[in-house]
Amino acid sequence: MEHVYDLIIIGSGPAGLSAAIYAQRARLDTLILEASYVSGGQVVNTYEVDNYPGLPGISGMELGSTLRAHADRLESRFAREKVLELELEGKIKTVRTRKNLYQARTLILAMGAGHRKLSVPGEEEFAGMGVSYCATCDGAFFKDKVTAVVGGGDVAAEDAIFLARGCRKVYLIHRREELRAAKILQETVLGLENVEPVWNSMVTEIQGEGQVKNLKIRNVRTGEAGDLPVDGCFIAVGIKPNSELAAGKLEMDEGGYIRAGEDGATSVAGVFAAGDIRTKQLRQIITAAADGANCVTSVQKYLLSCR
Repeated sequence: MEHVYDLIIIGSGPAGLSAAIYAQRARLDTLILEASYVSGGQVVNTYEVDNYPGLPGISGMELGSTLRAHADRLESRFAREKVLELELEGKIKTVRTRKNLYQARTLILAMGAGHRKLSVPGEEEFAGMGVSYCATCDGAFFKDKVTAVVGGGDVAAEDAIFLARGCRKVYLIHRREELRAAKILQETVLGLENVEPVWNSMVTEIQGEGQVKNLKIRNVRTGEAGDLPVDGCFIAVGIKPNSELAAGKLEMDEGGYIRAGEDGATSVAGVFAAGDIRTKQLRQIITAAADGANCVTSVQKYLLSCR
């Protein structure tokens, strides 16, 4: 029989790395599978993290690297492989990748979430040519230019603040009359001279010639349509869980999030969900890290019950 791990963790964001650390301390035979070349998940695309306790102002890349270094110090075993299929039934779970087939008694699914799209004409066409989902990744290309951020949550506000440092003008387009972002972010972004909110509006089309040049926008209250000439469009309208591998195999809510409580337990025994992929009130780095720790505790209890 192939080697059977105590635990396989899929994903190396804050939830997966936290789980890796706790699993090593629990002396569990563990493998962490990660698809990206850099550990840390979405956090590595965050310019500045100001709400992780004890580390105010740390960059997302540094935080991700610090978490990975902690896991490495405990000699966690990582493999960079894309998971293609999960077999969750039975006492032994199977994980198929492009290269290998792995087996484990338990799984922690920590694949996180990805950027939600506007799904408007021009979005796909101009992806990478003015359309971006990561201000910290691509903002430097728009120095002294005019950009727009679409969204009203924390990420949208953070993106606008970041872009305002280098862009001549930043429009913040939101379909409501006030932002959903944390109050401190609202106060900061709306206090910037080169940030102009465009309230009650939505983007209906992204236009250009080889590069983004214009946004078609519509006022959701009056129906009035107009043009907004810009050099770049940064989309921050939320996230969607990367739960496709578990579709039809685990219970999910209407948004595709895996149903799991604080203990991480899913609808299938021995399978646990941590971080942005699970149903929860708050999706933040600190709650993802807590999920990883909780899931390992649940794994230990489950393994003891199977003896």
